[in-house]
Parts: sequence; structure tokens; C-alpha cells
Amino acid sequence: MARSNPLSEMRRICLSLPETTETMTWGQPHFRVRGKIFTGIGDHAGIENISFKLEREHADAVVQDTRFYRAPYVGAHGWVSMRVEEIRDWDEVRALLLESYRLIAPTSGDKRARATTASASGLAP
Repeated sequence: MARSNPLSEMRRICLSLPETTETMTWGQPHFRVRGKIFTGIGDHAGIENISFKLEREHADAVVQDTRFYRAPYVGAHGWVSMRVEEIRDWDEVRALLLESYRLIAPTSGDKRARATTASASGLAP
């Protein structure tokens, strides 16, 4: 079950990543790395959700779980949404957010950010 304040959890996770900022985009909180959105939290069609980008194969696998669905408009590009009310474990969400960050973060000259993300997620650099 989700903690009482999902936006606070998102801030705790996302703002700990290098060069991340929070913006209000389309009236909802989003988190960016160097200006590129890697996740957002908000309401879509009456459902509070978190959206993030995953490797395509991973996205195809997670949408088999009813807590997840392809994100509107960008689902064909690996973006997935997760229903906030069905969050069981914020460590699971953290791993998904780290994957999204890694996929979105610009790679040129940013070895430090990639290494930090890999270390934080338990992956080898």
C-alpha cells in the first residue's frame, strides 16, 4: 500500500539523483534530469499514477501486472504508468524510477551520474 504522501516519496527518491529538478508540467509535478522528463506523478482520467520510461522488454513485462498500464500518448515508446493506490513497496518504485532516470539522462560527459545511478540501484557501472 502506498505511503500517505506519494509526492513526498517521489521527491525523496528523485531529488537524490544528480542534476534532477522538479517542475510543474501540464499542471502536474514532473522530475527532470538536465531538462528532460524522466517521471511524473499526477491524475489522469481520475486515477493518480506515476509514469516512467522502461526498457521496451521490461515495459512489456510489467504491463502484465494489473497495477501497471501503458502511459497515454507515449506508451509505445516504453512509458508505463503505475496506479499510486496499488503501490506495495517504495523500493520497487525506486528501482523503476532509477531505470527511467538512466534511460533519460543525457550520456555525453555524464559518467558520474550514470555511475551514481548504477551504484544506487545495485547495478554494476
